[in-house]
Amino acid sequence: MLNTLKHPSDGTATPVLIVHGLFGSGRNWGVIAKRLSDRGPVTAVDMRNHGDSFWSDRHSYDAMADDLARVIDAQGAPMDVVGHSMGGKAAMVLALRRPDLVNRLLVADIAPVTYGHSQMPFINAMRDVDLSLVEKRSDASAQLARHVDDPTLQAFFTQSLDLKAKRWKLNLEVLAAEMPNILGFPDVTGQFDGPTLFLSGAQSEYVTSDSRPTIRTLFPKARFAKIPGAGHWLHAEKPREFEASVRAFLDYGQ
Repeated sequence: MLNTLKHPSDGTATPVLIVHGLFGSGRNWGVIAKRLSDRGPVTAVDMRNHGDSFWSDRHSYDAMADDLARVIDAQGAPMDVVGHSMGGKAAMVLALRRPDLVNRLLVADIAPVTYGHSQMPFINAMRDVDLSLVEKRSDASAQLARHVDDPTLQAFFTQSLDLKAKRWKLNLEVLAAEMPNILGFPDVTGQFDGPTLFLSGAQSEYVTSDSRPTIRTLFPKARFAKIPGAGHWLHAEKPREFEASVRAFLDYGQ
C-alpha cells in the first residue's frame, strides 16, 4: 500500500485524503495537512514511484486510482479527496470508478484532458545532477540551476532527494517512460455526482474554458474557482488562500 502521512484530529469532519502531483510527495503538503486537521483527520499519501512509496513499472491513472482506493478502504469510510495536478487526475479516476469511496472532490489546477506540454526537461535536469557531489540540498539546487531557472522549483525537486543514500526518491526512468500516460487521461465511463470543485490558479492555463464541457459531462455538479495571483503550484504559491478555499468547499452545507 502507499506510504501515508497521517494527521490525527479531535474534529468530527469527514476525513480528508490529499494526493500530490508529479515530482511531489505527501511531505510537501505537511503544513496544509496539519492545519486542516483541526476539522478532522487528514492523510497525505506518497504516490507510487514517489517519496517512500513502492516503485512500479506501471504509472497509469487506473493503477494510481486503485492505490488510492486501497488507502480509503483501509480507513473504512468514504473520504473527502483533494488532488493536485497528476494527483488530481488520479483522484478524478478514483471518483469516476469508485464513487462510493469519495464524499467530496477538490481538483487543483488540472482537467480530465490530454496535455501537449512535456515534463521531460525536469526529469533530464534531475538525471543530470551528479549526486556524488551532493552533500546538502543546496548543492543539488546549484546543479539544477543549469537547467531550471526558478529557485522555487529547484527547492521543490530537492525535497525528493535522499541525501544519505544519494538517490532521488523519484523513479525517474519509469516516470519518463510513462510520461504519455501522465499527460493523458484514460477513457473512463460513468459520472461522479458528488460535490466537486475545480480550483485553479488565475495565472495558470491548465484548466481552460475548452475543458469545461468535458468536466461537466463527467462531474455534473462541478463548480469552478480561481485563486488570484497563483499559477499551477497554487497550494505552494498561495497556501493560506488555498487552505481557505479548501475549507469553504469542504464545509459547505455541513
